[in-house]
Amino acid sequence: MTGMRVGVGSGNPVKRRAVERVLESSRGRDLAGETAGDRATVAIESVPVPSGVSEQPTGHAETVAGAENRAEAALDAEPGAYDLGVGIEGGVARFDGADGLFLVMWAAVSDGSRLGRGAGPSVALPTDVAARIEEGEELGPVMDDVLDTTGIARRGGAAGAFTAGRVDRADALAAAVAGALGPFVSDLY
Repeated sequence: MTGMRVGVGSGNPVKRRAVERVLESSRGRDLAGETAGDRATVAIESVPVPSGVSEQPTGHAETVAGAENRAEAALDAEPGAYDLGVGIEGGVARFDGADGLFLVMWAAVSDGSRLGRGAGPSVALPTDVAARIEEGEELGPVMDDVLDTTGIARRGGAAGAFTAGRVDRADALAAAVAGALGPFVSDLY
């Protein structure tokens, strides 16, 4: 019995959970069946790899590059082992026509020859948090300080804190992953 193996380019459990939410749905099993010949098995594995970008990606281009680097590095970590590599990267960026700095989320999915990209929701950063980021601090540690906690990036994330839990980090990242799967699930590409 063969199945699909997916390498998630991160050791962060929230990022793995985001991929699980997308690929373990009925649509994910359909994807596994189409790709690997087995409608029942999708093995999703964490593959801790570097992003190849700064610890605090700034701008869409750097955040997208981090996601793409992670997807490709997951595939390269164990050549031939994974059907798909998934990279997810969070960063901060600006949007034309909107004031302020935003938390952004990007995902990339690769099979070694095709690459899909998708974005999750964006959330405006509070002014005081944005000022600290613009001074060179990283969002995760800033949020840990603001919330007097540790490891927020491995739990609800900044998006959850900024929306009082209305945006679940794993669900937000799952939206980016689902979008990045477009070339692998739609005949329109």
